[in-house]
Amino acid sequence: MLARQRQERILEEVRSHGGVRVSDLVSALGVSEMTVRRDITILAGQGLVARVHGGATAPSARAEEPGFSAKQLMAPDEKEAIARTAAALVSPGASVAVSAGTTTHAVAAALAEVPGLTVVTNSLPVAQALHEAWSQRPGGGSVVLTGGERTPSDALVGPVAVAALRSLHVDVLLLGVHGVDEHAGLTTPNLAEAETNRALVAAARHVVVLADSSKWGVVGLASIADLEAVDVLVTDDGLPAAAREVLAARVGRLVVAGDELPAPLS
Repeated sequence: MLARQRQERILEEVRSHGGVRVSDLVSALGVSEMTVRRDITILAGQGLVARVHGGATAPSARAEEPGFSAKQLMAPDEKEAIARTAAALVSPGASVAVSAGTTTHAVAAALAEVPGLTVVTNSLPVAQALHEAWSQRPGGGSVVLTGGERTPSDALVGPVAVAALRSLHVDVLLLGVHGVDEHAGLTTPNLAEAETNRALVAAARHVVVLADSSKWGVVGLASIADLEAVDVLVTDDGLPAAAREVLAARVGRLVVAGDELPAPLS
């Protein structure tokens, strides 16, 4: 099937149903996920569809940011594996920034086992999880909240959060993202959260991105950073081979959860 024929089929599905999932198109068209995502990117560039997490919708549809509870239902097993792997990169006694998101919330439980941490976060759920864990453990770590305005994903963002982060320097940033794309880099649908995440990136010596394989090829409204800004990207084994090749060439290091746990960053 030619590219134009595939794209016409995608348009038909979007017009008939209001939207379509990448996984359904892979089965219907008999092509790879990367091919489907590329076709959707072309159609989105022409204004014919809107790219959303996991598929495409009619261009008039709004790609709203899901709330925290809704995000928790997406790829829970993959997020848990990624969280354990990411936590292994953190050395005892380190200063760690943790962004908002359900994957970073999953990593909080694993971080609670690492002694002597100072955690800076703009995530209310992450702060709460660490506070509860360390309050039961003498000599546990400490948590610093940035302050700011609250988003649907329970992130604290805006001028207050950015100002706080600009005065800080941390060893490691654990960053959750809405999408990872070869051209757009790391993205989010929330403009204020993008600005806050850029401040998190600037404050960190090592940038570690936590992104399950469904995030690949997804482009949010605002860019956070290019792929080259990423020191380590932790994902799951569902990431397509072609995507692995792109990321391995662009980020400092690609780590697949489920393999042997990595050594802490120095």
